[in-house]
Amino acid sequence: MNQAAASGWFQRYLLPGLAFKAVVIGGGYATGRELAEFFMPAGPVGGLLGMLLAMLAWSAVCALTFAFAQATDAFDYRSFFRRLLGPAWPVFEVAYLLFMVLLLAVFGAAAGSLGAAAFGWPTLASTLLLVAAVGAVVAFGNRSVERLFKWAAFLLYGVYALFLLLALAAFGDRIATAFATSPPPRDWVAGGLTYASYNVIGAVAILPVARHFAGRRDALLAGAIAGPLAMLPALLFFVCMAAWSPGIAAETLPSDFMLQRLGVPLFHLLFQAMIFCALLESGVGILHALNERVAVAWRARRGRPLPEAARLGIAAALLLGSIFVADRYGLVALIAGGYRALAWTLFVVYVLPLLVVGGGWLWRTRRASAPLPRNASGEPT
Repeated sequence: MNQAAASGWFQRYLLPGLAFKAVVIGGGYATGRELAEFFMPAGPVGGLLGMLLAMLAWSAVCALTFAFAQATDAFDYRSFFRRLLGPAWPVFEVAYLLFMVLLLAVFGAAAGSLGAAAFGWPTLASTLLLVAAVGAVVAFGNRSVERLFKWAAFLLYGVYALFLLLALAAFGDRIATAFATSPPPRDWVAGGLTYASYNVIGAVAILPVARHFAGRRDALLAGAIAGPLAMLPALLFFVCMAAWSPGIAAETLPSDFMLQRLGVPLFHLLFQAMIFCALLESGVGILHALNERVAVAWRARRGRPLPEAARLGIAAALLLGSIFVADRYGLVALIAGGYRALAWTLFVVYVLPLLVVGGGWLWRTRRASAPLPRNASGEPT
């Protein structure tokens, strides 16, 4: 029995979306910093429109990415872009490595801010705790990573739902007033597309856990579901943030700002634990993608799996290096400056080729459902 046939509906349809959510949620999404940066300037209604646009873009890109990966049997980003870009595939790898350092720097900065706000810890202590946790998960490969994505989802969705209920009870009148008096939507298209563009990298990063598809239909359906799964917590959180707009856009940690106004200490700790879990998921997702890319090349050259110690070493080196970037620039500056530049880079080297080359190839081969065979070196033929 092959792997796809042995996989259940959860692994085929929901796991890819939960993994995608895990990568995009990160430090800025979970703390509300990204939502304040990209959606709050458009006002409460405009912000929701921008988020819905980003969600649709995510679903479309995830569906195409998963379908192309399934059709070419390319479940690591190196194999995927060798098939999509041909000899130009290293261009994506350079962009991905830069993006990965930026993301890990954001996660490190968010973890440091989180520990300082919740417990008064030195920022370095929380960051090192995150480094140790990420390394412990990625060292054991796909099964460990998939287990994290599955069980962390229960905590995350549950906490966001509870947050919405508590916020409605505590300052629901302010939320209603904010939407009732919201100015006409403005600049929401640009905010939504920018936010979607730099986050779609998650669709490629989670390819190692999207290997359970039995056919192209599975891949397309899982991709369509991924957008709503990833955006739902953000929608709930943004509705709560609207109560304090527009001033909340200036807060480094909008989540902490609102939690203080809720005045429920136990839930405050629970939410902070959820944010740390979100940072853990995101760090694991993007580093596991690099580990799997290295593992494929390692297996092709040496004929054996990448050792766990090597996986841990790669993760630790990149995480620790990114700490210095986070310490140098800070969370707000990283999100405001670095993300927009890389959003356009990823659009050019990933989204456009996916739509033109990948979409065209999938259309021409739309009756095929089984993945392409691979040659002795592991490349699609």
